Amino acid sequence: MAKTDEKTEGNYKPKPLEKWEPFILGIFCNWCTYAGADQAGTSRMQRPANLRVMRVMCSGRVEPQWVMEALKQGADGVLISGCHIGDCHYVEGNFKTARRMPLLIKMLEQLGIHKDRVKFQFVSASEGAELTEIVDEFVADLKKIGPGPFNKKFKK
Repeated sequence: MAKTDEKTEGNYKPKPLEKWEPFILGIFCNWCTYAGADQAGTSRMQRPANLRVMRVMCSGRVEPQWVMEALKQGADGVLISGCHIGDCHYVEGNFKTARRMPLLIKMLEQLGIHKDRVKFQFVSASEGAELTEIVDEFVADLKKIGPGPFNKKFKK
């Protein structure tokens, strides 16, 4: 009996498609949100593995180009988070971010990118549990939208 090639149609069994999970880049203020994420970790709060964190000294330092580049490189969403208004370590960095966000959202919409792929939240150093909830909600929102427009692994 001749041995058949495993890839012939009769014996071929395709691998199941991998389940898509959104990849989120979190750009966090060093003094508040990053400290809150650290506090959540030391308190053993579970957060989705979908989040990768980039620490910046202030949310006011976040440039729109960074968000665009993250999406271009395959991130499904970007979460920007900083200190609450009035608590900024650099006095008004979070005001700067709050003013930039509507412009960034408008630019994304004009480029055909869903506006809910970028989220901006205020999170203090003592709000680790709130940060975990925010990430969970963002993951759920991104799952409704689907893979990012530049996600090479999972094309729509």
